Amino acid sequence: MQEHIAKSMNKVIITLSKIIERHRIATGKSMYKIAAESGLSKSTWREAELAECSNITLSTLMQIADGLEIPLNKIIEELYIELGENFTLLDD
Repeated sequence: MQEHIAKSMNKVIITLSKIIERHRIATGKSMYKIAAESGLSKSTWREAELAECSNITLSTLMQIADGLEIPLNKIIEELYIELGENFTLLDD
């Protein structure tokens, strides 16, 4: 069961990082410029965008959304859509 949860969480992190990267590219800003503008460290933004963070907080996601100039619920909605409505962290 722990292995299933770990794999599922990894899928969430990878999908989230792709969403963040896609929106950042749409802004036309570099990773470092948008990190500075959002009040996040360059390393925090980089970790989020490259799926190198295993424990991203809600407050960090809110800062990322602010930096991307989109509402947080847009990121969450895209995550839900991309993972699929049948996605679960629980072992079946």
